[in-house]
Amino acid sequence: MTSTSNPQPPRKLDALAALLSFLVPGMGQIYQGRVGKGILFLLSLYTLFFYGMWMGQWSNVYLPDSSVANNYVFRFKPLGDVENRVQFAGQFWIGIAAWPAVIQYAASDPNQPNKELPILKSYQKAPSETRLNELQRNGDKRWDLGWVYTVIAGVLNILVIYDALAGPVHRDVPGKSDEKKEAVAS
Repeated sequence: MTSTSNPQPPRKLDALAALLSFLVPGMGQIYQGRVGKGILFLLSLYTLFFYGMWMGQWSNVYLPDSSVANNYVFRFKPLGDVENRVQFAGQFWIGIAAWPAVIQYAASDPNQPNKELPILKSYQKAPSETRLNELQRNGDKRWDLGWVYTVIAGVLNILVIYDALAGPVHRDVPGKSDEKKEAVAS
């Protein structure tokens, strides 16, 4: 007696859930109905990210406006500035939490380095060279460890985005769940 098992068609990718998980970690899972998993991702990644920000005295997530003339890969802005601060390439994936750095970068004026934006003030603004030297020289290793935490949070969110895109691992096989329900009912 041979049983023929029909393979299930491949699951369709959920781009909206992936986008939601990029914006806010775990939001795509919540959208898909996996609320517990989504809240776990949201709390753990935001805790890791903002704890890293706190350790770095709220000055370790930024995109500097720097000279890209001597870069090896990207000699144009803004990717040239990401090449000069590679950490931001990892921090970026945390989503909306890293957007103030992009806004500060886009609104920065090299002629007015002390100008602050009305709402953001100096939040995620590239610190001056003097401030960076002060943070690294006079402080302990917390500043460096803080940006490591923020990068880890951003990179882990890439896995969360993929989980939302691919959907849940287990799914009900049509027909088998009905057979189980009938067996339990009788």
